[in-house]
Amino acid sequence: MQVNKDMLIGELVQMHELIAPMLMRAGMHCLGCPSAQGETLEEACMVHGIDCDALVAGMNEVLAERS
Repeated sequence: MQVNKDMLIGELVQMHELIAPMLMRAGMHCLGCPSAQGETLEEACMVHGIDCDALVAGMNEVLAERS
């Protein structure tokens, strides 16, 4: 399973139980917000001032270790 910046927040949090905590640690504390569910990871990163490429790389690294 691979994360990419075009994925919706709603699909990401359902993809793996580690995703939500990783997003929260990155500064995205609005995961339960209805509007956040329809945003892409890239859009959410822009709103929160987060380097999306670094976040995606880190998330994929953690997920690869858990596979």
